[in-house]
Amino acid sequence: MILISAIHPDLLPTRATKDSVGHDLKSSKDLVILAPGDIKLVETGVTVQMDPGTEAQVRSRSGLALNDGIIVLNSPGTIDPDYLGEIGVILCNLGKEAKTIKKGDKIAQLVFAKVELDVMYDITMDIIPKVRGSRGFGSTDLDD
Repeated sequence: MILISAIHPDLLPTRATKDSVGHDLKSSKDLVILAPGDIKLVETGVTVQMDPGTEAQVRSRSGLALNDGIIVLNSPGTIDPDYLGEIGVILCNLGKEAKTIKKGDKIAQLVFAKVELDVMYDITMDIIPKVRGSRGFGSTDLDD
């Protein structure tokens, strides 16, 4: 189960459509000015409670990224189920102009995901070979 609360009803995350996966997070600050190159933590006034094995991922909004160069710096940022504090979003302005963010402006998306917690750790150099091999990033379309 996931419970979302906000310090004001207008700050509750919303989904743009019934099929939207991302819940839009809004700024709870009256005014934030992000100059080019700035990195700032922007509060949302939102808290979440999640069952173990669930995470909330904070992601950039595509329109802000494309139109203004505003991204979530550590996207996706992970919110663990045992964190019960206010969600803050680390925003970075990669654009060429300052961006003014007002209270209620959509600044990021919150996506919920199930995660695997039962992981077995082992120290070994004997990795079982796979068909793909170990050629690295961008190698799936390359012939051997």
